[in-house]
Amino acid sequence: MQEHLKHPVFEVVASEAAALGIDAYVIGGFVRDLILGRVGKDIDIVAVGHNPEIKAVGIVLAEAVAKKLKVRVNVFRNFGTAQIKLDDLEVEFVGARKESYDRNSRKPVVEDGTLEDDQNRRDFTINAMAISLNKKNYGALLDPFGGLKHLEEKLIQTPLDPDITYSDDPLRMMRAIRFASKLNFTIHPESLDSIARNKERIKIVSMERITDELNKIILSAVPSVGFKHLFNTGLLAIIFPEMQLLYGVETIEGKSHKDNFYHTLQVLDNVAERSDNLWLRWAAILHDIAKPATKRFEPNHGWTFHGHEDRGARMVPKIFTRLKLPLHESMRYVQKLVQLHLRPIVLSREEVTDSAVRRLLFDAGNEVDDLMLLCECDITSKQEERVKRYLKNFELVRTKLKEIEEKDHLRNWQPPVTGDDIMTAFNLLPCREVGIIKNVIRESILDGIIPSERDAAWQLMLDEGKKLNLSPIAGAEKPFPLNTKTETHENTKQ
Repeated sequence: MQEHLKHPVFEVVASEAAALGIDAYVIGGFVRDLILGRVGKDIDIVAVGHNPEIKAVGIVLAEAVAKKLKVRVNVFRNFGTAQIKLDDLEVEFVGARKESYDRNSRKPVVEDGTLEDDQNRRDFTINAMAISLNKKNYGALLDPFGGLKHLEEKLIQTPLDPDITYSDDPLRMMRAIRFASKLNFTIHPESLDSIARNKERIKIVSMERITDELNKIILSAVPSVGFKHLFNTGLLAIIFPEMQLLYGVETIEGKSHKDNFYHTLQVLDNVAERSDNLWLRWAAILHDIAKPATKRFEPNHGWTFHGHEDRGARMVPKIFTRLKLPLHESMRYVQKLVQLHLRPIVLSREEVTDSAVRRLLFDAGNEVDDLMLLCECDITSKQEERVKRYLKNFELVRTKLKEIEEKDHLRNWQPPVTGDDIMTAFNLLPCREVGIIKNVIRESILDGIIPSERDAAWQLMLDEGKKLNLSPIAGAEKPFPLNTKTETHENTKQ
């Protein structure tokens, strides 16, 4: 493995460790990725001290290396670790340790240990491999659990009894599934059974840590791999019960609905093929999340899910809150796509009118392209002709969207006449009549009755005001300059 240690930081670590009488090893994910031919940016160095007078050997070694390289060292004494940043690399140092766990916590009691102790505490055999940085065997691979063989076999296996590994730190169950999904590896059958046995232990892990692993599963190339493991082991029912409820097919009078769990996974995989956007992938996961709650059987029609898009949109904030996902722009983005995901599908079934396209552009704004992508990925029928027909119709919708947008500029549309304009023109305070006029102007523009221009909207405002028995102030016959308020209106607001 010596030929793989090309970065000069390894030679510096080796020389400083030798000067201190410390053994040093590269360990964990960097070694795994090195063997897989991936370029790792995070390097973990484990230090083993032989001099009892040297405490916190990882920190001592980090400080010596930082001094030699003339870089800053960040020390975390409570954890016995230190970190340096070098170009685009992050190098973390820690002393070899052994761990013991209390059943009610995933925070271990840590003691100084040997390299063997440190490898024993690792989550998986493929993450327990180490490369020596010591003079006697520089570059040698130390692989006590057959991690190299498991990499070749594409196998996820724990170094020790999986029941101990997963019970000690239940987050490792999520990590096993994440690695299987990310690397397209198989989880060893005994390990997979152990996850199912220990699934309840996940409840002692913070939701933030669970969701971090869940997002990494979602960002993998084929995220359905991870979700199937979560489902089959019982973890999904605990951490994300709303998604679990999508599973299953019900049949009445010989009529069955599709399994919305596996449909959702297909949509998610379809989106993953075309976009790395985490939140678009979340929209795929949640687009049908309210189908269990809205499912009805109508004797003359079959299964319906009326209003599942509206109810699903209302569920998004609750799910994001419970999963500790961000509640600002990302949540609103997902909520909007869930709310609108049926609209392009309806358009693709009917004659595409300018009015319907304007309304879609108005409601979707800058997310209209992502919405169209989601809808195309939502076509999962096994009937090839049906899929082709839908996708062909979606192309017509896309063409119409482009034409209308170029003409009317309705993405993130701002009304050419605002509520302030209306109050100023008619010398009003905020009231019901202002809302009525605003709605008439908006609907008239979306229906194509008037262009999205200030002159046309202003005239319509005056006409609607007359219907409501409102009298315009002097000078309101023509549009006021934008952002200009009359003295009369300012006085009425005081």
